[in-house]
Amino acid sequence: MMAQDLAPIPELFVSYESAQKMKMEAADLVSHDLSPRQICDLELLMNGGFNPLKGFLSQADYDGVVENMRLADGTLWPMPITLDVSERFAEAVELGQDIALRDQEGVILATMTVTDKWSPDKAREAEKVFGANDMAHPAVNYLHHTAGSVYLGGPVTGIQQPVHYDFRGRRDTPNELRALFRKLGWRKVVAFQTRNPLHRAHQELTFRAAKEAQANLLIHPVVGMTKPGDIDHFTRVRCYEAVLDQYPSSTTTMSLLNLAMRMAGPREAVWHGLIRKNHGCTHFIVGRDHAGPGKNSQGEDFYGPYDAQDLFREHQDEMGIEMVDFQHMVYVQDRAQYEPADEIHDRDKVTILNISGTELRRRLSEGLEIPEWFSFPAVVEELRRTRPPRAAQGFTVFFTGFSGSGKSTIANALMVKLMEMGGRPVTLLDGDIVRKNLSSELGFSKEHRDLNIRRIGFVASEITKNGGIAICAPIAPYAATRRAVREEIEQFGAFLEIHVATSIEECERRDRKGLYKLAREGKIKEFTGISDPYDVPENPELRVETENVPVDNCAHQVILKLESMGLIKA
Repeated sequence: MMAQDLAPIPELFVSYESAQKMKMEAADLVSHDLSPRQICDLELLMNGGFNPLKGFLSQADYDGVVENMRLADGTLWPMPITLDVSERFAEAVELGQDIALRDQEGVILATMTVTDKWSPDKAREAEKVFGANDMAHPAVNYLHHTAGSVYLGGPVTGIQQPVHYDFRGRRDTPNELRALFRKLGWRKVVAFQTRNPLHRAHQELTFRAAKEAQANLLIHPVVGMTKPGDIDHFTRVRCYEAVLDQYPSSTTTMSLLNLAMRMAGPREAVWHGLIRKNHGCTHFIVGRDHAGPGKNSQGEDFYGPYDAQDLFREHQDEMGIEMVDFQHMVYVQDRAQYEPADEIHDRDKVTILNISGTELRRRLSEGLEIPEWFSFPAVVEELRRTRPPRAAQGFTVFFTGFSGSGKSTIANALMVKLMEMGGRPVTLLDGDIVRKNLSSELGFSKEHRDLNIRRIGFVASEITKNGGIAICAPIAPYAATRRAVREEIEQFGAFLEIHVATSIEECERRDRKGLYKLAREGKIKEFTGISDPYDVPENPELRVETENVPVDNCAHQVILKLESMGLIKA
């Protein structure tokens, strides 16, 4: 049995009086505006959730963590916690300099003394930490396309915690949870990590875990950043609260963890264990494919189903927290109960029922029945409220292709057809219209074109979130930017990428605006298809050929696709 130490752990905050003084002094420092992920990391650095870290990793610590999951002094730590910044910002910062770390509203949360500055080998980081330099992994994609190119390391001095206006009574620092466990007299606590709503299988799994460990239960869901496309944390927490009364209140509590997950499988499991140890837990449930991101570019799972359990078991004595491992739980209809799939010895004589996550999403999207043996009525009701059937949801149709390929023409025809059907407001975000009304100050550099597409994506996500239909028709030449837009929109509804696959030769032959001629003459720089690349979509929802095909037929292909996806009624 692991020993439980509920004494307070070190935090990085200064006293209230010092914080007020530091706020005044920090106003004159060079400031870095933290990204959402960096805010999550900073919060857990400051409140002791990432103990023993005293700040963002130095280069020596980073190298050790990437290569062998250990800090420079040999301490086990599996995840690089780095402050990534742009080259421009890094050039303005000297070693030994203090910088102010601000949230997205400009509030100073901490100061940091910059002791290290380096350009990492991101491909190496991806290979070692995530197991593959594969853009299908959300954290690898983030590493290459969102994270800054330079890392800063150094100790952090905490001034104040990030402010959360939601579920404030459910948020606890490690020391607050430790104090609660001391007050309740809980000597053994098993933590359950989740980023999904709780269904009956999860309840059975957590009951069994607590019973096996003879421990009390901490339901500890992540509400920071999870996998793109996951159900938002507001809905999930309402679902958790709806089923809490299914647990005995004297033995179970729930707290929210503002963690930015990396979906790093085995390493992530060890990281989660260390974080829960800091929160005062003695046991941690590691399930099948813990924190797995799904399929890689070859359509195979990134990690084996029990890789996370194996790595955790290897290090649990050193970590000081014990693993409770559980297999996949399924419902045995004949016995009206959940059982571990691997322990059903009479499987050929009983009826085994199970609903996968994909099947659950299908049933929700099509308004089909979700049986009570699978989930709680209160959870299903909450999910239906947030995720109505697809035919009632907003969605985005995103056309991409060369200039002159026919995107705008097809988009206009589609808009008219959808408006004729009625039921939802339809908005056309054509490239030229957006340039005039939303991005008139932008040029055509790669940076500005990216910014223009992200603006289109933001507007489309707001339209989708509010139940409307957004039709976008920019060139959108870069796959990474299209992926970022997809991830932003899929939080709220469906995203259809339509590749208008007209050849560059045909587009140049059409050239109604004379742009290709000017590009060939060198009068337009960085012109897509001539002097700048176009990343052809690998797996669009639909590819449309326009040469010798009427516009009406092209638009009708999109309508048929929308019908097949259940987004409009046939």
